[in-house]
Order: sequence, then C-alpha cells, then structure tokens
Amino acid sequence: MGKLDNAHSSEEFHILREAVESTNEGFVTIDENHRVIFFNRAAERIFGYSRDEVLGKDLTTIMTPSCARDHKESVKSYLQTGRGKSIGHERELIATRKNGQQFPVEISFSVTVLKGRHYFTGLVRDLTETKQLQQRILQSERLAALGQLVAEITHEIKNPLMTIGGFARQVARTAPDEKVAKKLNIIVAEVKRLEDLLTDLREYYLPRKLELGPVDIKQLLLEIKSMLKDTCEKKNIKITANFDEKLGLVLGDTARLKQVFLNLVKNAMEATQRDGHIHLEAKAMGDKVKVSVTDDGPGISEEDQAKIFSPFFTTKSHGSGLGLCVTKRIVDEHPEGSIRVISQMGKGTTFEVTLALSLPENEPPSQAAPREKPGDKF
Repeated sequence: MGKLDNAHSSEEFHILREAVESTNEGFVTIDENHRVIFFNRAAERIFGYSRDEVLGKDLTTIMTPSCARDHKESVKSYLQTGRGKSIGHERELIATRKNGQQFPVEISFSVTVLKGRHYFTGLVRDLTETKQLQQRILQSERLAALGQLVAEITHEIKNPLMTIGGFARQVARTAPDEKVAKKLNIIVAEVKRLEDLLTDLREYYLPRKLELGPVDIKQLLLEIKSMLKDTCEKKNIKITANFDEKLGLVLGDTARLKQVFLNLVKNAMEATQRDGHIHLEAKAMGDKVKVSVTDDGPGISEEDQAKIFSPFFTTKSHGSGLGLCVTKRIVDEHPEGSIRVISQMGKGTTFEVTLALSLPENEPPSQAAPREKPGDKF
C-alpha cells in the first residue's frame, strides 16, 4: 500500500510540476534567505534568464534594489509576526530583465512551510503590454478631448476671420489709394495664413477617417499641377511631370492624398527660388507606386531632415510646423504607405511617397486624366 501511495504522490507531483511549467505566468520561489530555488519556463521568458543562471542567486538578480529591499523587509516581518505587506496580496513592482531593462510586473506571493522552513512563491505577470495599452488609451482620450476643444475654438475663430478677409478683399479691389490697397492685401494674406494655421491645428488634433478606394495618382498630380500653374508663373517656376505609361491605380483616400501632394508641391514652391524647377514623377514599383516631388531649392540639412516630420518643427519664418507632420500621418495611415525625404545642401530636395496599388489593377479611373506627354512643361 505504501508503494502505491508513493507512486500516486509522485504522479501528482509530476502533473503539478508540468502544470506550473506550462502556465503563461511566471512562478518564482525563494527561500528564507531570499535565494531563488524555483524558476519556471514562463519566468525564463519574462526575465530573460535561464533557470541555471538564476537558481541559488539572490532576489536582487531579478528585482530592482529598492523593490528587493522592500520585499526582504516584508519576508522578515512575516517570519517574525506571521504578517507581511507583500504576502497574500497582489502588488505592482518594478523587475529587471537580464539585459538591464526595468519593467512593471504584478506579483502575488504565497507561503509554503515544509519541514519547518518557509518558502515564498511569487506568481509573476508582465504588465509591459498592459501599461502600454493603458497609456495609448489615455493618450487617445486626451487627444480626443483636445481635438474637440480645438475644433470648437477653430470654428469660433475662423468665422470672424473669414469676415475680416472678405471685407479686406472687397475694399482692396475698390480702394483708390494704392498704398491703402497694398496694406489691405497684407491683411488678406495674414488672414489666409491664420486660416491655414487653424486648418492644420484641426487636422492634427482631429484627424478624419480614411475613405479608401482606387485613386488615379496621375490625374491627381496633374490636377495639382494645373491648380498651381498661375502661382508658379508669377515666380517663373517651371513644373515638369513624368509618369510611367502603365501606372496602376493606388489604394487611397482621394481627398487626403490630394492634401498630401498639394502640401508637398507648395513646400517645394516655397523652397524654390525664382526661375527654379519642380519635377513630379510617379513610377510603378511592383505592387506599389512611388511618387516623387523634387525641387532645386537650397536643400535641407541632415539635422533638420531628422526633425522634418516632427510636430511644430519648421524651417520657415512663418507656418505652423504641422504641414509635414500631418502629411506623414496621412501617408502612414494608408495601406503600406511611407514617406521619406532625400536632400543635400545646395542641391535641392526630394520627397518620396510610396503607396500600395489598388486591386484589380485594371480598374478604370472614375474620370479621364488630362492628356499630357511625359516631360511636358508649362
């Protein structure tokens, strides 16, 4: 009978050990001297140590000094009084991985007494992803609240601005005095700048959801080119365009992509000196399309290139510093979308946007694109 009991106990122990080894939560057991005596597979994954590296080592190997000191005090108190603040309760602590990274964990300790000796087993849950998710939710809630506030403020400001700009334009057209007309036109320009700033703020804090569909990128770029023709002619800026003959439709939001490329071309116009040149190009790249906007302006330094898509960063004397930030976010929100800047001081700048093709590739565009041969110029 004794042999059967021993065999049964051995089987139970084996089942229990396998269950503990198979769980997704870390099991760490320490003795009264704070040495690690058990370390399951999940604990190896969480902390980055193999059990051979940890067994027999002090608790400070896997916990920050302050947390380890706090836990040791709790163990000491439990051994003396039968009570300890970290025993029998779930606590959030800071643990340390093998690579030195500190990370949040939730630990609940239980006590086992065998042959008069106490063993403390911690059930460890890695809270890294939980905390990151909480931060994202909190950030999202803050941005949503801020976006609503910005939307209300911009609405209240934009209406009187439109009135001011409208009256200034009207008076400027009929002003008999050239000096007065010039000053009124300055007011009109500044009102437009403020309106653009409010639009950028609203777009940054209250982005719109994409409405994806097939987009004829060639037609879109030609429309932008046509829109800016008069402005370019005033500065004697030449815009050329070149498109692959078999350029498929991209998957995107037409209005948002128009905003992206309009902003990139306008930036190129501002960077380009009088008698300068801007080149638009779209190439098929397998299952993607690469669109380039190139200017022959002064270029962007390496230091500024690293910050060019950061919010509120600008190299201009005017502007919100949100245009390229919003541009990048719109591109990044598109399937497989990406944007990068290539620039060299004194040799101009290229912004490259990559977008996924829309399937099926042979779907006809909604409108006929303007006819233009590759390399045609204004």
